[in-house]
Amino acid sequence: MRREIGQLLVLTALGFTSLPTVALESDASAPIEIAADQLELDDRQGTAVYTGGVDMQQGSMHLKAARVDIQRGNNGQVSQVTAKGGGGERAYLEQKPAPDQEIVKGWGDTVVYHAAERRVELIGNAELHQAGDTFDGAYVEYYLDSRRVQARSAQNGDGSGDGRVRMTLTPRDSSQ
Repeated sequence: MRREIGQLLVLTALGFTSLPTVALESDASAPIEIAADQLELDDRQGTAVYTGGVDMQQGSMHLKAARVDIQRGNNGQVSQVTAKGGGGERAYLEQKPAPDQEIVKGWGDTVVYHAAERRVELIGNAELHQAGDTFDGAYVEYYLDSRRVQARSAQNGDGSGDGRVRMTLTPRDSSQ
């Protein structure tokens, strides 16, 4: 039974066209592999909801969360992926932008990937590690193509946290 569920999850994931992620060119053409405890698929609505220890892999992109919601647009392409942590764990996303670059890692209570904009939102207890630099806040937004980062201490001015964004910037080696 467990094997059949695993096969169903992989086949369902493959029914969703590849996530047009940044990163290595080979990522976009790589199959999406998802393992989870449960799946709810609504093909007419273009949605799939995976719950329970979700582990998603496509090329160099790796996503781990308690719950992952995938939405497809009318063209059948993945339009948005929303991952939520649970049980005290944050959702986690990592990807290698290019062969000669370090893996970018992000954590948040919620991680939202907007495919058309090639943008990632890390919401709640957000943390981003990029090329030796770290960014922490209530909200961190990362633009994959431009590698631009925006961070805020509190989402919607709710006053949570200590009211500060934290950054650690690592000097670049000038000989490169």
